[in-house]
Amino acid sequence: MNPSFLPVLLAAALSLPGAPATAHEGEAHDTPSDVRAAPAEGTAASAPGPDEGAAAQRQADGSVFVPKLVQYRIGVRTQRARLEPLSAPLQLAGVVVADPNAGGRVQASQAGRVEPGPSGLPVLGQRVAKGQVIAWLQPTIGNVERSNQQAELAAIDAQLEIAKGRVARYEQLDGAVPRKDLEAARVEARALQLRRAALSAGLGAREALRAPVSGVVSVAAAVAGQVVEPRDILFEIVDPSRLAIEALAYDPALADGIRSADAVTSGGTLSLQFAGAGRQLRGQALPLLFRVKTPGVALAVGQPVQVIARSARTLRGVALPQEALVRNRAGEWVVWVHVAPERFAPRRVVSEALDARTVAVASGIAPGDQVVVSGASLLAQVR
Repeated sequence: MNPSFLPVLLAAALSLPGAPATAHEGEAHDTPSDVRAAPAEGTAASAPGPDEGAAAQRQADGSVFVPKLVQYRIGVRTQRARLEPLSAPLQLAGVVVADPNAGGRVQASQAGRVEPGPSGLPVLGQRVAKGQVIAWLQPTIGNVERSNQQAELAAIDAQLEIAKGRVARYEQLDGAVPRKDLEAARVEARALQLRRAALSAGLGAREALRAPVSGVVSVAAAVAGQVVEPRDILFEIVDPSRLAIEALAYDPALADGIRSADAVTSGGTLSLQFAGAGRQLRGQALPLLFRVKTPGVALAVGQPVQVIARSARTLRGVALPQEALVRNRAGEWVVWVHVAPERFAPRRVVSEALDARTVAVASGIAPGDQVVVSGASLLAQVR
């Protein structure tokens, strides 16, 4: 037979009905054996396997039956429980504060009227530089005080004229008048001139309000023409990249054993660095200061956060991801344990947070149990 006809005959034989298929034909090696490719258009579908027609359902004892195919589809993952010593957590209520070295306030030192600076009054979110004039404060004085100052100016002017005349006469009588009298007259005239200049400047001089630090304006409580009193807060400036968190601990002994900490906010978790603790109680609690190490997180001064600190004290438990815990119908925390190939049972547990992503389960599961760490919330919805 001509060798060129061999490929044609082989293809015709494989296309005949009833030709046996080779092992693993049409099945991917990296997918479960329950998952098969959909039949080609125009061909009859093969009979379903033992698991393809079954559905997940809850049993009378509270456990759930979940076929292997469903487990694969909802992404069930388990982790073997291991009892070990864990760093004991400490949950604290905290609030975001400005770093004392990267934040400041602009206050009125005297009563006056606010006037715009060289570039106008700053607005919220505007970035300013340290030492920049952001506003002027024009002092306000009453009519009686102004009249008294003007009267004092007139008296100084009269004394200055007399002093200048005395100096002129002494200079004409140079040699006949002692030298010390001439020098004393000159000093008196010069002192009167300086006194008059200082008093005149105080009548109409403006006070420059400067930014104490470089940063962003977080509070703008002044408008043009506003009359303010001493100590009124006009502007607050913070550096968003250098914020801190202040928390309160009701046990002063815990402050010395803190190793690391995290903060839980609505926008995610933050890594914190313990900066120090105060030595004076505030409302029966000890203030603790943490610096934010996670960059690029949007925070606002005064924002409440939950601080989870890890101390030197240890406890024995099983470390699990936070998503392994779900609530049952009674509102209790439970985890799902893989007790059989297609069966999962809930276990009520007692736990506490280790950090923002991990919890420590102290009771409810035994070492070696296969605990569901991914897909637990979907298992809880099986009815």
